[in-house]
Amino acid sequence: MVKFMILFRQPEDVDKFENVYQDFLALVERMPHIQRRQVVHVTGSPQGAPEYYRILELYFESSEVQQEALMSPQGQEAGAELNRFDSGSFQLLMADVYEEAGGSTPQAADDEAEATDTEAADAEASKTEAEEASSDTVAASSAD
Repeated sequence: MVKFMILFRQPEDVDKFENVYQDFLALVERMPHIQRRQVVHVTGSPQGAPEYYRILELYFESSEVQQEALMSPQGQEAGAELNRFDSGSFQLLMADVYEEAGGSTPQAADDEAEATDTEAADAEASKTEAEEASSDTVAASSAD
């Protein structure tokens, strides 16, 4: 699964933003192949005033399907509507979604090799400890 995100920065005029946004959202909802739409209204940040005001996330089955939707007549119409927002007031991102399908975030090959090496070292240390404990028990029994 993939998603197309539009991150809207804090607007200077909230009423104007909301009017344009509602028109834009109506056009977005006509786009084909959207599996899920999520709107996030940013309410704050632990680092002070948040940079973003609203985030719109559109989920698609694959990158190819996403591209098809964005290039569709409805997608092009919605894209043209973005010109009504103030210049520099939004950012567009495309992303792979791992957790949505119940998967996990993939690790780099080096991370996997390191994890395997660590697991092997841990297993070897446990085996050595068990062998030492066993030989200590045998030595103690022989001394009695």
